[in-house]
Amino acid sequence: MSAEVLLRDVRPMAAGGPVDVLVRGGRIAQVAAGLAAPAGAAVVDGGHGILLPALVDAHMHLDKTFWGLPWRPHEAGPTTRERIETERRLRRELALPADRQAEALVRQAVSRGTLHIRTHVDVDTEIGLRNFEGVMTARSRLRDTVSIQVVAFPQSGVVTRPGTAALLEQAVKDGAELIGGVDPIGIDGDAAGQLDCVFDIAGRHGAGVDIHLHDGGADGAAQIRMIAERTRALGLAGRVAVSHAFCLGMVEEREREELLDLLREQRIAIVTTAPGDRPSPPVRRLREAGITVGAGSDGVRDAWTPFGNADMLERAMLVAYRNGFRADPLLHDALDIATRGNASLLGLTGYGPAPGDRANLVVVPGESLGEIIAMRPPRALVLSGGRVVARDGRCLV
Repeated sequence: MSAEVLLRDVRPMAAGGPVDVLVRGGRIAQVAAGLAAPAGAAVVDGGHGILLPALVDAHMHLDKTFWGLPWRPHEAGPTTRERIETERRLRRELALPADRQAEALVRQAVSRGTLHIRTHVDVDTEIGLRNFEGVMTARSRLRDTVSIQVVAFPQSGVVTRPGTAALLEQAVKDGAELIGGVDPIGIDGDAAGQLDCVFDIAGRHGAGVDIHLHDGGADGAAQIRMIAERTRALGLAGRVAVSHAFCLGMVEEREREELLDLLREQRIAIVTTAPGDRPSPPVRRLREAGITVGAGSDGVRDAWTPFGNADMLERAMLVAYRNGFRADPLLHDALDIATRGNASLLGLTGYGPAPGDRANLVVVPGESLGEIIAMRPPRALVLSGGRVVARDGRCLV
């Protein structure tokens, strides 16, 4: 593709009249109406669509997906432990290559306008680093199109599975940006033991932390306090996230406000996947309290769920639906979570459809931001560094 690209007739964030966007060297050079195409520039028609910065998915499981395979009826029971055991059995039976599955799901995400992903990848004593290595291979192959952060994720536990800590540490040495954890009480039965291990590795290697916390009520609240304590002790403010955090939608208001104070003080982000069968963190209140809120697809068509399509406009709709957002300004908030909120959580720089930013862009047909959240139309164009990588809902890479 030409070093210069002129994207014509788009409406950034649906605000104001149509403009043209000149891209030079992968970055936005100019935004104005009626720009002349430089000699040799590629000209792309935006069709009067809404221009968004690339969507961001802050919570995926690329290594788990059945995407692209024949339909599999869902088998797992309703509890976290049952789902873990079912998945481990299927993992042994199917022996799916993680690189192939991850690539298939990333391409699906690209077709829906997502160009930045944080994925949790299973690391345990049964599979070792096999899934991690597969996802890292997929990341390398697709690095010119999409950025992927990797969380080394000890889904089966840490304290109760000796040897896992060493694998987590090796994953960080081999390129994982973050260390994960999961239900320190519910899975390991030893909150201090799991969290001490996870934060110790993060502190020694300069990694971030992203903890799955399904544990609800008083147990979940206690673990948020423990996470905040360790974040403060190791100086990791702004580098820690808690995913799911169902307890924030369960505890009484006074206790919730105390927890929000801790989260805000340590700049700990909350990531929701807006599930339909669990209490949901109160997104609007969290944002009012100054807490970074992110969202993600979670598992997409895997042993945990038959649902999902890696579409962050749809996830924004689900966040809005679960939180009772109906007015357009609140729908805009849901979109903001799937774009700027997630970008902040991932530490992305040069993000946004303004001069100087990376030309990672999505063009969506529609009249308003509220409409595209409600309707989730196919993405007309997706550009990565100014290069068209998806058109009319179809990935081209």
